[in-house]
Amino acid sequence: MNIRHQHGHLRSVKRKVGPPVREYLWRETDQSGNRVRRNLVIGTLEEYPTEELAQAAVNGLRTCINEDRNRQPQQPVFVSDLIDHYLVTELSEQTNSHSHSTRIVYRVFLKRWIRSRWGSTNIRDVRTIAVESWLRQLQRNDGEALANSSKAKIRNLMRRAVQSCDSIRMARTRKESD
Repeated sequence: MNIRHQHGHLRSVKRKVGPPVREYLWRETDQSGNRVRRNLVIGTLEEYPTEELAQAAVNGLRTCINEDRNRQPQQPVFVSDLIDHYLVTELSEQTNSHSHSTRIVYRVFLKRWIRSRWGSTNIRDVRTIAVESWLRQLQRNDGEALANSSKAKIRNLMRRAVQSCDSIRMARTRKESD
């Protein structure tokens, strides 16, 4: 299937008040699935006397409009999938990348803190601000705030697990092509 990109339409519009302007028109799909016509004033004809100048000004906007079309559709990858993959590839007994005590602590962090909060979340929905806010609110069983060093370890471990997303994606792609 070929991916179609929008080029939009650039036109000159006379105004009741003020100088004529260059306007860019395109279509996008709203939340209900209906196609909606959008427009944006680029500038006056004095600012963009030729169509080539106006087209150059619109290139960045055109890229944003076609951004969703440039993305390849992918299956959702949940944080729990990343954690499972990380446990198998990095924290298994066969790999000697971490000491025994480090593997134990990482497993506890993954199970107690990360999986319990983020396990059912799609990786595309995880936002930095949300993670930082969550880390600030972490508490021990006795109600005391978790130590900053423990929060940093949890954050770094979560980052490592998320980085394993590429290998999961590659494995799924191989399965689909077989």
